[in-house]
Amino acid sequence: MIGGPAPVAALPGGRVTAVHTDRTTTGSLLTALCPDLRTALTRVGYDADTLLEVLGADVHAALGRSEPVPVRRAARRAGDLGTVIRLLLLGDALPEREVAAALAPVDIDRAVAAGLLARDGDEVRAALDLRPLDAGAGNRWVLSDLDDSMRRRTLTEDHVLGVGHASLSLLRATPTRRVGSVLDLGTGCGVQAVHAASYADHVTGTDVNPRALWLAEATAALNELDIELVAGSWFEPVAGRRFDQVVANPPFVVGPARVEHTYRDSGLALDGASELVVGQAPGLLNPGGTAAMLAAWVHVDGEDWRARVSSWLPAEGVDAWVVQRDVADPALYVGTWLRDAGLDPRDAAAQARAEQWLDAFAAADVSGIGFGFVYLRAIDGPTEVLAEDLTHGFDDPLGDEATRYFERSAWLRDVAADPTRAWSTRFEVDPNTALERVFLPGADGWREHVARLHRGDGPRWQHEVDEATIALVAGMRPDGLALYDLIELLALGRGAEVSPQFAADALAVVSGLVRHGLVRPVR
Repeated sequence: MIGGPAPVAALPGGRVTAVHTDRTTTGSLLTALCPDLRTALTRVGYDADTLLEVLGADVHAALGRSEPVPVRRAARRAGDLGTVIRLLLLGDALPEREVAAALAPVDIDRAVAAGLLARDGDEVRAALDLRPLDAGAGNRWVLSDLDDSMRRRTLTEDHVLGVGHASLSLLRATPTRRVGSVLDLGTGCGVQAVHAASYADHVTGTDVNPRALWLAEATAALNELDIELVAGSWFEPVAGRRFDQVVANPPFVVGPARVEHTYRDSGLALDGASELVVGQAPGLLNPGGTAAMLAAWVHVDGEDWRARVSSWLPAEGVDAWVVQRDVADPALYVGTWLRDAGLDPRDAAAQARAEQWLDAFAAADVSGIGFGFVYLRAIDGPTEVLAEDLTHGFDDPLGDEATRYFERSAWLRDVAADPTRAWSTRFEVDPNTALERVFLPGADGWREHVARLHRGDGPRWQHEVDEATIALVAGMRPDGLALYDLIELLALGRGAEVSPQFAADALAVVSGLVRHGLVRPVR
């Protein structure tokens, strides 16, 4: 959770933490428990790879579908690891003696006092979610609040979300080149911060929710990581500071200005949370620094969504790549988030909430809600924005593609300032680029309908091309001719000379192919 009113929450272990922008969490009972807990989890093999090995692919898939029975059946045959799986992943209540043996050397009384476990008569059950995660940098453990994936439960306002689809999506979409400093804005349970620690020298996480900081601190300790955690709303805790990278999974749910669950609701109307984060994040970046964030935006009748998102950015100093992954109609969007809160859309209370939500959309002429990724890079010059749809299938991780996009964009800026740089450059076709010709039946047999250059990896971009472009690209080789020489040959083959307009049109086509990585300049 990033912003909103500052709650005061009583945390397990007798600690009461109020949100102030100059304070961090320090040494809770849960954090103190982490060395023994780490020893126990390591001993039983509670890690991502071993879970997959022990459960098998089919049962592991059932776990992802929130189907406890296949997982429980497999766990019964897995000894201490099976006990830990049932306790922490399924939320089963188990005999205390069995739990104590599986979690040794963790003391059960200490674990209960710390808020990790809860007694249920003669049995013990998990009071928190604790699951392994490997996002490409080795195994990590993440502590969060229990959700209702395995057992029905009501989510509280200060609920701290765990490893969900959105957080995993952002993990895969975040560039991971080595940097000096990373800010995880609205860290929640700390999943992005823990991931960032694998490629950053220093990681700072902020949150307005004291419970989130309590869990993030324990998550860092459990993974033996040193992460700076600072309490406060939005950008207040890091005012005046700069970072090499900012990551953010803000409370971007689009709707009326209210807060029902701090992990998803900002208290700002419509897409105000995304506007705030996208608009102010550039001010936190070092020169050349980047940001990767999830965001959502409304589609309003008579307004281009690209123009809406572009208007959030300052006029100077930003290279922005905005990728729209999907668009939901208002009814689908409201129903999805009602279910996320554990509500049945058929209940009277849920129907009343849906009416209010859809009324707010109707009053603002909202026809759809788009969501996706926003990538920013701090540059010296006027702001540039490319906002485009990526609603087709693509190859993860997208984070590496964002890094390469900014490199290509920088080269194109240099070319825009001095076109002669392009004329003297040799190009090569990316090995994953294919030429596709689509034929449809016609009166005299097959008739070519369209020709496309199709990138077969990453975002899988496609560009429709004409025969002149096909011929131009065919001549691009690392040891071949420079671009202007290729253009001259192309013009000669057409019995013409290279006019300024012909050259400009050719450069525009090549620039588009470079921007999407279908062809690239030879360095």
